[in-house]
Amino acid sequence: MLKSTAKVWILCAASVLAISAGAQQKSVIFKNSFETDTDYKKWALMYGIKPVIDQARTGAGALLVEEGEASIRSRVNLSEQGTLEFWIKTSSPATQYKINVLVATNQNTDSGWVHVGQIQGNNDSAEYHAKRISIDDPGKKYLRLDFEVTNGQVWLDDVSVEKILLGTALQKNQEKVIAEVLGKLRDDKNYQVQADALRTLGKNYAAQIDVQRQYLEYANGIYSSVTLVLATSERGKMANPLGYQTFKGVVSDVRMVASPLQKARMDSLLRPLGDIATATLNVMTQGAYAAFAEPFKTIVATAFDKVAYENAGVDRKARKFAEQNGLKTFTKVESFMAEVEKELNTVTALDKDLVDIQREVDKFRKDLDKHLKESLIAGGMGRGQENYNRVLSKDEPTRTAALQEINNYFLVQAESYQNHSSSNTEFVQFMMKATGTMEETQVYKDRFNQIASSVITFYDKFDRSVAKDQNPFTNDTDRAVWEAHATKVRTYIQESKAAFAKAYM
Repeated sequence: MLKSTAKVWILCAASVLAISAGAQQKSVIFKNSFETDTDYKKWALMYGIKPVIDQARTGAGALLVEEGEASIRSRVNLSEQGTLEFWIKTSSPATQYKINVLVATNQNTDSGWVHVGQIQGNNDSAEYHAKRISIDDPGKKYLRLDFEVTNGQVWLDDVSVEKILLGTALQKNQEKVIAEVLGKLRDDKNYQVQADALRTLGKNYAAQIDVQRQYLEYANGIYSSVTLVLATSERGKMANPLGYQTFKGVVSDVRMVASPLQKARMDSLLRPLGDIATATLNVMTQGAYAAFAEPFKTIVATAFDKVAYENAGVDRKARKFAEQNGLKTFTKVESFMAEVEKELNTVTALDKDLVDIQREVDKFRKDLDKHLKESLIAGGMGRGQENYNRVLSKDEPTRTAALQEINNYFLVQAESYQNHSSSNTEFVQFMMKATGTMEETQVYKDRFNQIASSVITFYDKFDRSVAKDQNPFTNDTDRAVWEAHATKVRTYIQESKAAFAKAYM
């Protein structure tokens, strides 16, 4: 139990230092996009995996993982591995994958590989999805990915490894020392050594409380970015037909030939979209589109019907226009609305991704909030809301004082044990409770990595949705309007992506 406790201490302390070192500049020690022979030579493709020149996320190359089992190992020295990131694409949403991440000091051996994590699941779309996992091992020099794929194929692209943060590396290097101390606790009942161990545990326990606070702040801040709000708002307007010249022209033509009642009905349909006179556009939703599209096409067809325009009270010029342009106008509307619908489907898919991420963030916040309160109780602070507020305070001296109280609680326990007023059973129970709480904190680091993966996947899809080749319109003027919006969105999304990476990754 005590040896596993040592591992827990180190993991939690590593998390503390990694997060508190957030201001440290992160550097990428390895990046591979499978573009050249040099890229491929950096990998040993063991079995079940091969290079391909299609289906790449970036560039022209990727790796294809066939159904079944597959394995790949790095040939180059990747010492000081921190966070691993790679991108995965599946042949269908039904394709399931399990990816085990292992590291070793020597890649030419089947033994000595240490399992550091696993990623499993499926992708809900045919696009690439980002995956991130913390390796945080300064000593292991080689990386290995083992795949298990069912119901299809998987493509792998854009693998990168960040250098382990200095604080995390320093803490990792203390593993041997701490393990030796805990070995003494197991081998003999040296009360002084055990008391010292409790004092060390108190410092680490207080530090992991602060880790939880920081992750709560991260979760609360993910969607507070003004640039992301601006981007999603601007993106939604790109699916609004009222912003495009083709649609404005159709509206003008309908007004020319329609009866007063038909005009009033059309104005009523257009109102939720915005104001055509002031060029004010509302964000388009699928619900708004569904309520508008078919009724609008019906008005167009009805207004250009001979019986309708001959009884609409319009002048001879308008009747002549209706006679010559009715079918052409309706065909134009149908074609244009199909283009708008394609754009709206893209926006709707992005909105769904954002809602899914927000739901996961909310669950993360609630679970972590509960865990933090339980951790405070286990750390001797009780159930009071006041103590909780102090730990989460924006005022650093207030937080420091609260964390010191937790540390002091462990010091009291150490004194009690050193003075033989606590039994060995009580000592073991206390240790198990404290280290168990700290071990659970590590789970939230893994969960936050998953959230970060979802967010950068969202950014990637968002970015690709406004690429020039995604312009759905055929009319040159409409294409120019779409591109003008897209240019703004690209700026917003790049700023937001950079801010997210700086703050949370």
